[in-house]
Amino acid sequence: MKCISKRIFSVLLAAALILPLAACAEEPDQNAYQVYETSYQFGITKSSPLSSGVMYTSNLCVSDGSDVGTDQVSSHVAYGGGVFNTKTREVVYSQSIYDQMYPASTTKILTCYIALKYGDLDEVFTVSEHACDQDKDAAVAKLKPGDKITLRELLYGLMLVSGNDAAVAIAEGMSGSEEAFAQLMNQEAAALGATGSHFVTPNGLHKDDHYTTVYDMYLIFNAAIQNEKFLEIIKTMNYTANVTRGDGSIEQLVWDTTNRYLTGKQKTPEGVTVIGGKTGTTTQAGYCLVLYSKNEKGDDIISIVFHADSRNNLYYLMNELLTNFAN
Repeated sequence: MKCISKRIFSVLLAAALILPLAACAEEPDQNAYQVYETSYQFGITKSSPLSSGVMYTSNLCVSDGSDVGTDQVSSHVAYGGGVFNTKTREVVYSQSIYDQMYPASTTKILTCYIALKYGDLDEVFTVSEHACDQDKDAAVAKLKPGDKITLRELLYGLMLVSGNDAAVAIAEGMSGSEEAFAQLMNQEAAALGATGSHFVTPNGLHKDDHYTTVYDMYLIFNAAIQNEKFLEIIKTMNYTANVTRGDGSIEQLVWDTTNRYLTGKQKTPEGVTVIGGKTGTTTQAGYCLVLYSKNEKGDDIISIVFHADSRNNLYYLMNELLTNFAN
């Protein structure tokens, strides 16, 4: 669908009303949100407030939020999903795309996006005790307190094996704390138009007030795949990192992707080439997958499934989405 979403329309309408009112005020509110200035600063518009800018929706898939195509797939196995053709700018499949849901480790897409945008990939971070304080059954990159490792290598540990320890190490190394990094996450999400989201952790471990939507995740992932380094990371099947342990010894850590399409555990539908993506699983979020693919015509396809009831059904539904809506 190409209808502008109600949420985006409301923002644009509010912006149109705010400008003339602000011009008449004798004492401008210094705390007022500067719609046009902020949009330009964060890249939402392509030109300054004084020029005729192109609104960021012009290059995005937009929707009024109606469910589309749910009768053609086994949509009952998941709470939400979407297929977005970024070439034609169409939402070709839509299931509850504006409903707030827990994203689990698909959160790490935003963490990676921010690290690539603001970080120095060659900077060496020291892993803290806090970063390594993970539950026994948590996905980790097997880091230890005192480890010294580059941001570049942490990003592979973040995205391939979904290392929760790597996520915290990145957040602390870049912002000093998870809390400060979460502020940056919310700032960047808002700048991308992901206004239905609120992020608390860099790894997506469950918090009641940590949530996003299928559409917001599309916006975040769509921005991330514009970065060639991000694409290089999510394409990678396995990676060997060199870590300097606290005692000065060098140890190699081997990380394999959790993406079953890349490992060959899941067959890709005919006519579709999977580039990469990010998985996520928690009890509260269910099984999640955000995927970047190309169809036979070379169109870029972003497909998302949130809160599937099992891993098998996650890939079963994703295959249905790719088969029915990617081409």
